[in-house]
Amino acid sequence: MLHLGLGSFHRAHQAVYLQRLIDAGDARWSLSGANIRPDMADVVAALQAQGGRYTLETVSPAGEYRYEEITAIREVLAWEPSLASVVARGAAPGTRIVSFTVTEAGYYLDNKDKLDLSFAELAADVERARKGESGGDNVTVYGAVCAILRARKAADAGAITLLNCDNLRHNGDRFRAGLLEFIALAGDTDLLAWVNANTRCPNAMVDRITPRPPPELRARVQAATGRDDAAAITGESFIQWVVEDNFAAGRPEWERVGAELVASVQPYEEAKIRILNATHSCIAWAGTLVGLNFIHEGTHDAAIRKMAFDYVTDDVIPCLTPSPIDLAAYRDVVLDRFGNPAIRDTNQRVAADGFSKIPGFIAPTVRERLAAGASIDSVAMLPALFLAFLQRWHRGALPYTYQDQGMDEAVAHAICDAADPVLALCSDAGLWGHTAGDARLVDAVRRASERVARFVDTQGKP
Repeated sequence: MLHLGLGSFHRAHQAVYLQRLIDAGDARWSLSGANIRPDMADVVAALQAQGGRYTLETVSPAGEYRYEEITAIREVLAWEPSLASVVARGAAPGTRIVSFTVTEAGYYLDNKDKLDLSFAELAADVERARKGESGGDNVTVYGAVCAILRARKAADAGAITLLNCDNLRHNGDRFRAGLLEFIALAGDTDLLAWVNANTRCPNAMVDRITPRPPPELRARVQAATGRDDAAAITGESFIQWVVEDNFAAGRPEWERVGAELVASVQPYEEAKIRILNATHSCIAWAGTLVGLNFIHEGTHDAAIRKMAFDYVTDDVIPCLTPSPIDLAAYRDVVLDRFGNPAIRDTNQRVAADGFSKIPGFIAPTVRERLAAGASIDSVAMLPALFLAFLQRWHRGALPYTYQDQGMDEAVAHAICDAADPVLALCSDAGLWGHTAGDARLVDAVRRASERVARFVDTQGKP
């Protein structure tokens, strides 16, 4: 398997499942890892120096620490502008799966699930592909995968599975549609036909809270294990992976080590995205507004916990019922996980990318509740919190740098500068699709914004 994206999440999740399989005696599969952009250079260099080995620290809600050496990544490919080594590994006959971890904004999809060519890096990738070129400083996942598939076709290396390992809803289906559109825009009709016949793109749901490694982690790992590990990572003890069993050229027997291979991941991904991901953002935005730094602090604040609990109970559970999952129990487990003080997950990390999270994690619940003629008072708290958070960003009053790959800063400032910021936020089609401007949405978010203002005043913090 070749994985694109050597960040903490992949190394705390997909690589761990393969490690478990290797530990169970099945060593038929291994991982090669690479980044398609020149980021995380220190981590990549450390992984190369350590032969792909690194330590995973996990912490349970009860505060139990475990340390495990992960050796499943057998090859670490250094970034270079042409991506030649990445393309060669992906085109090798022995590579049967190319997987990747991409943020929601990294798919460059508009609200109709078409590629948004207003992003310069995406347009540049299409142009490079049209010329038969690859690489560059800001390659997109489409450009990288297109180059791999073009080389694979030329080498007659056989069918391959393209596997998403991220939080995008219907990720396999939507990535496949974006990839086919990208290849069509590049004008490569032969490759388009080959990809249609020789690739599969399973949908998948992934779950493990994996904060950015804190500065003190390296010393903690050395004290516990004796290893000086420059690429150590930390995460919660909980882990889940649900994968649609739709592979083109074989796969590891992940089901032997706890992964769920299913006919459809939809009920699992909807529960995870709406209950875990959206609630995570709710707590991060609310916590930031009252001067908190970490997710566990907000989860233990009674007012913030109630916002998250009511959002799930009042609006999400009715939308997702019936479900094969005990949704109320899942809600409670999620809040327990968020309350784990040892994880020390920052509000800065979780608050990021609101302009992708509103349409991806929150708007579907709003649309379905409105279609049912039901109240949206509880879910409306989330966009109201985001608006208050965005207004802090607009004034330069956030305590940290806000990162949002899907945000057009001019649009965001215009929302905050508007005579009626609530109306401006609720009228943004990129956030709400066909629900944008709906009077019921505007009214609910306006009332929710008043509750947010009272909440901030009551807390008596910045």
